[in-house]
Amino acid sequence: MDKLPRIGDWATYDELAARQRAVLPQVLARAAKSPFYRSRLGPDGIPDDLAGFRRLPTTTKTDLRDNYPFGMLGVANSELATYHESSGSTGRPTPSYYTEDDWVDLAERFARKRVAIGSSDTLLVRTPYAMLLTGHLAHAAGRSHGATVVPGDNRSLAMPYSRVVRALHDLGVTLTWSMPTECLLWAAAAKAVGLRPDEDFPALRALFVGGEPLSPARRARISRVWGVPVVEEYGSTETGSLAGECSEGRLHLWADRVLFEVRDPETGEIGTEGTGQLVVTPLHREAMPLLRYNLEDAVEVSYDPCPCGWVLPTVTVLGRAVYGHRIGGTLVTQHGLEDLVYRLPDAYGVLFWRAQTASDHLRVEIEVEAAHEAAACAELAATVRRELGVECRVEGAAPGGLVPRDVLTGMPDVVKPRSLFGPDEDWNKAVLYY
Repeated sequence: MDKLPRIGDWATYDELAARQRAVLPQVLARAAKSPFYRSRLGPDGIPDDLAGFRRLPTTTKTDLRDNYPFGMLGVANSELATYHESSGSTGRPTPSYYTEDDWVDLAERFARKRVAIGSSDTLLVRTPYAMLLTGHLAHAAGRSHGATVVPGDNRSLAMPYSRVVRALHDLGVTLTWSMPTECLLWAAAAKAVGLRPDEDFPALRALFVGGEPLSPARRARISRVWGVPVVEEYGSTETGSLAGECSEGRLHLWADRVLFEVRDPETGEIGTEGTGQLVVTPLHREAMPLLRYNLEDAVEVSYDPCPCGWVLPTVTVLGRAVYGHRIGGTLVTQHGLEDLVYRLPDAYGVLFWRAQTASDHLRVEIEVEAAHEAAACAELAATVRRELGVECRVEGAAPGGLVPRDVLTGMPDVVKPRSLFGPDEDWNKAVLYY
């Protein structure tokens, strides 16, 4: 692979665009080796310049699913390093695969954090491994930067919350990678064994998060609970990291490594900025070339200068804010409601909540100590009515009502398989060893 660009290799957006144009012919040539693109575009259908590229139709998630497993392959199978699939949260899982050189690009993009990963760090990876990309991605980024990686897969029965807290505390973990909700669960698990998140984990210096909606108030609350910055990123299994935070807290698209466009879902027109669906073309990908891949995420892309000095477009991911359920004529979204929940005073201790919409009201339940229940419920109900304009009924649940204590403190019995048991042992664990 040719030398990959680094932030600062260009000084203006024109120079950045010139870099994109320079590598685009290679991107198109790689796509010409893919069975999918050969079939779709025909032997003379792959363009070799930007003008031709802009006439290409978008590639969709359905295309990826219909060409499962290797219809998008652009190299010999022997060159593949890893195979992955998405979680399937929006439909059938989509396949994705990478060469060793692809992994260099993936790891470097993930490591572009405003809190840098270094050789003195211990990085706890608390997202799924398995066939998803996320755990492997952080693991590779940590290793490539010399960090000690703790593989704390959040889908493994061998890594319950009690063990996460022990690892965070005893190993001197400095950085973590997880969904935002995990950070709150760790805090509750730490408190359950008498530890204070903001005092008893002095080595911790940042929480890397992604993979789920995160409102400003919840982000600020997580940061206060742990006493460290919360650093967000944006990406997907099909593409890896697409954007990361700068020193100003804005998400910048890695436009030196990926060509980004914005599609108007109403008209189908595609431009370089504005509001619409994010369309991506990885510029340094070998195993699975993607031309104008529509992620279908609602975003707003801007080329306005950022005080951080990075000459990279910024993105606001709107998907988290535009979907929800209606109560009468009001759209209630998780993103908006979450922000109101975490505006409650920290003293109330509310970390966990759930809500359900009805035709004429919103029901919210919060986990809260009895001493603060009345005040917290009344305050949240009033805030929802005022901010969202819907009738709201808030109920309190005792600690453990939403997240049981044994989930936070238990250590499930995870054993190796066996079929021979002694007279006082439970032989129902034969074969099914977890």
